[in-house]
Amino acid sequence: MYRIAFGTSGWRGILCEDFTFENVKVVTQAIADHVTAIGERDKGLIVAYDTRFMGERFAKETARVLAGSGIKAYFCKRDTPTPVVSFEILRRGAAGAINFTASHNPPEYNGIKFSPSWGGPALPETTGDIERRANEMLGEVCYRELALDEAARSGLLEEIDPRRTYLAELEKKVDFAAIAGLGTVAVNALYGTGRGYLDEPLTAHKVSVRTMNMHRDPYFGGFPPEPSEKYIQDFINLVKGDPAIRLGIATDGDADRFGIIDEDGTFIEPNYIIALLLDYLVRVRKMTGAVARSVATSHLVDAVARKHGIEVIETPVGFKYIGELISQDRIIIGGEESAGLTIKGHVPEKDGILACFLVAEMVAREGMSVKRLLERLYGEVGTFVTKRENITLSPELEAGYAAKQHQAPGEFAGLKVRETVTVDGSKFILEDGSWLLFRKSGTEPVVRLYGEASSAERLAAVMAAGKAFILG
Repeated sequence: MYRIAFGTSGWRGILCEDFTFENVKVVTQAIADHVTAIGERDKGLIVAYDTRFMGERFAKETARVLAGSGIKAYFCKRDTPTPVVSFEILRRGAAGAINFTASHNPPEYNGIKFSPSWGGPALPETTGDIERRANEMLGEVCYRELALDEAARSGLLEEIDPRRTYLAELEKKVDFAAIAGLGTVAVNALYGTGRGYLDEPLTAHKVSVRTMNMHRDPYFGGFPPEPSEKYIQDFINLVKGDPAIRLGIATDGDADRFGIIDEDGTFIEPNYIIALLLDYLVRVRKMTGAVARSVATSHLVDAVARKHGIEVIETPVGFKYIGELISQDRIIIGGEESAGLTIKGHVPEKDGILACFLVAEMVAREGMSVKRLLERLYGEVGTFVTKRENITLSPELEAGYAAKQHQAPGEFAGLKVRETVTVDGSKFILEDGSWLLFRKSGTEPVVRLYGEASSAERLAAVMAAGKAFILG
C-alpha cells in the first residue's frame, strides 16, 4: 500500500497517482488531529496554494475537512508565496498553515507543506507525528467534512489576502529608495506566485521594470519552475540583449527560492549570493550575530565569516534547521546552496522575494555589478568554485552504498582527508580546503555529489575522484 512520507519540505506526489483528493483529505485530517493534540486548534490554520493545477480545489477540500474538525481556515483568496504564508502565521498567531505547493518541482507534482505556529518548515518530530496519523488512516474514510457555506456561517472559514501586510513589512527591511537609483531591473516570476510581489514594489518606487512570465500557467512554460540557469535561458537572453538592464531577479513557483542574473546575462550561483549578502549585511548594515549554512553550501560563507569574526553554524540540508535558528534570533543570515535564504528579524522560512530585493539593494548601494562584487570578495578571502552532480546508482551499487560509506579512502585526487563531517551524508574536508559531500536521496537511487575547490581545475579532479569512488 502507498504510504505518506514527508521529505525536507513536506509531502509531495504526482497528481492523480498518489496526490489525490482522498489522500489530501487523509493528510489534512492527520494535521487537524495533530494540531488538536498539541492544544492549538482554536488558533486556526492558514490554507494556501501556489499556481499549480487544481491548487484551489485541493485547498477548498482541506478547508472543509478542517471545518469538520472545528478548526477555522484562513483561506487565501489567490495563490500565495510560501514566505508570505510564514509571515501571516506569525502575524495572526495562527496554529500554522497547510500550503499546497511543490515549490520548484515539475508541473505534474503537487504537495502539502505544513508549517507550525513558529512559522518555519515543520521539524521531523512534527512531520513524523503527522505521517504516523495519516498512514494509520489510509484506506479508510476517517475524515470529517463540512460544506464551505456552512463553515463560513459557523465562523470556521474566512477569506484573506496577506499581500499588503507582507509588502508593508518589506518596506521596513529593504532600501527601495536606493534601488530606485539602480536603473532597469528585469523581473521573472516563472508563472508562479511572485506575480505582484516582485514587480509592484519596484514600480511603486519608480524603478524601471522589464517583466517576463508574469501570468499564471500551471505548466510553467513546459519547464520546472526553478530559477536555475538550465531553465531560465529566455530570461538570461532578455537581460543579455538589453544594455539598460542592470540586474535580473527571479523566483520559483512558490517564491521561496531566488535566481540572480547579472547585467551582462551571467547567472550567479546562489552559493555566492549568500556569501555576498553576509558580507554586505555586516559591513554596510552593521548587523551582528552568527551565520548558518547547510552542509552542502559553499565555504565561501565561512571565509566571509572569518573575515568578520563571525561564528558559522553548519546544519543538515532542509531549511527547517536554519529557520529554527532565525526564530531564536541567533543568526544574521541563513542560506542553502539550493537558493534559499532569510535574514535576522524576518520569517524563519526561505524568502526568494526578499533575497531578490536585498541583492538589488546591494548592487545599487555598492555601485558595482554582482560579478565585480564577487571579484572584490575573492580578492579579500580567496576563490571558491562549487559544483553539484546527481549520480544514478545501479541496483547493485545502491545495495552496497551504505557499507561503502564506512570504507571511504583516506584521500581524494591525491589530497588527504583532513576531517570527516556526518551532519547530513558524508562530507570529506581535504588538506587544501577542498571538500566533497555524498548525500543519498531518500526517494530514488541517486547520490548527490557536491564539491568545492579553489579553482575549476582542482574541482574537476576532486569531483572525478568522488564519482569514481561512488561508482567503483
